[in-house]
Amino acid sequence: MNKLFIGIDVSSKDLQVAITDSENYQTPLVNKSFSNDLIGASEVKEIILDLAQKNGYDKVIIGMEATSIYSFHPAYFFSNDDDLKKLNVETDVINPRQTKRFHDVFEENKNDPVDAYFIAEYLRYGKYRVTIARQDEYLALQRLTRTRYEFTQSLVRAKQHFIEALYYRVNKLVTVDKDKVNTSIFGATMMSIISDSHTLDEIAQMPVEKLVEYLQEKGHGRFSDPETLAKAIQKAVRGSYRLGQVIKDSIDSVLAVYSNEIRTYKKLIADLDKAISKIILTLPEAKILESIPGIGKVYSAGIIAEIGSIDRFDTEAQLAKYAGLAWNQKQSGSFDSEHTPLSKTGNRYLRYYLVEAANLIRLKDPVFAQYYRKKYDEATFSSHKRASHKRACVLTARKLIRVIFTLLKNGQIYQTPR
Repeated sequence: MNKLFIGIDVSSKDLQVAITDSENYQTPLVNKSFSNDLIGASEVKEIILDLAQKNGYDKVIIGMEATSIYSFHPAYFFSNDDDLKKLNVETDVINPRQTKRFHDVFEENKNDPVDAYFIAEYLRYGKYRVTIARQDEYLALQRLTRTRYEFTQSLVRAKQHFIEALYYRVNKLVTVDKDKVNTSIFGATMMSIISDSHTLDEIAQMPVEKLVEYLQEKGHGRFSDPETLAKAIQKAVRGSYRLGQVIKDSIDSVLAVYSNEIRTYKKLIADLDKAISKIILTLPEAKILESIPGIGKVYSAGIIAEIGSIDRFDTEAQLAKYAGLAWNQKQSGSFDSEHTPLSKTGNRYLRYYLVEAANLIRLKDPVFAQYYRKKYDEATFSSHKRASHKRACVLTARKLIRVIFTLLKNGQIYQTPR
């Protein structure tokens, strides 16, 4: 089969293009720089069409490294161009680590023309895995789910900073027995109390009955045992260290800022969830994933956006490696280690949505719940509950990959095994 290989080294301004084929690979047919814009990409397209017309290639393979946001537009252009679609064209965005290993075997020098040539050679050796030419729905969904991921990480950081500032202000409220204060300090009621310095100063002397009324008003009557909650909060405030007025005012200002930031991120995430829900309705894979108890629209959207077409993967092990939910084997002679590190070189967005989904599914599905508990109990290397939970969630996510792979490959709806 006669094939044409186009290797593109992408930067913010330029596309360094090297073109070889099955017959001429020692000397590139083309090795030239073009602008990274519509004009430059169109010039590359005309060269591809001209070569294809002259030589009648059976397949045209275009590959470029994933370089932050800079490879998005050329990859999208070559994948969706109507003229190129008439050819047997495949477009691949390659992990730079893979091409670097290949490059280092043959060449020590590093420059754009050399890099583009070795990308083309990497394609010629058939080491690549074809990336799907994503439809607009998948690309749009990925923009939303990845942005949601970033906002979620920012929300976590804001909460951590809020807790740190809160400890300075009311240290006992941070360390209070959670059985007595069975509500999140990031709930609307608690946030309004904490960020209101006047209320904090009054709580220590406020009659319990009045504090109960205040909590019920702020919480719209949602607290099941407001009196116990009021007493626990009052005890925490009274037992906390006292601060001077200057430092207290500064911490109150910090708490107010983080309180507003937390509320803002929550609203932004809620807005993204609405947009995600609209797009996910148009994708056939959504019905399959949402049949798994507890997974929901948002997490199924995050998984679908990163996996794309399941046909990209021949085995569930390949999908697990792509998600970074694989473990590097540690073996020497007859020794085989039981404790191996998790490989985190895969798609961090897919790994996040899989782990978060697995944590919800194990609360709804008895099979996943049993598997989670088994892995939680096996965590003998650490007595810390959080470490055991995290390990169990990751292993449960690995089980979820096997289920998702089978369901998507077969087009099946999930049914909890008897």
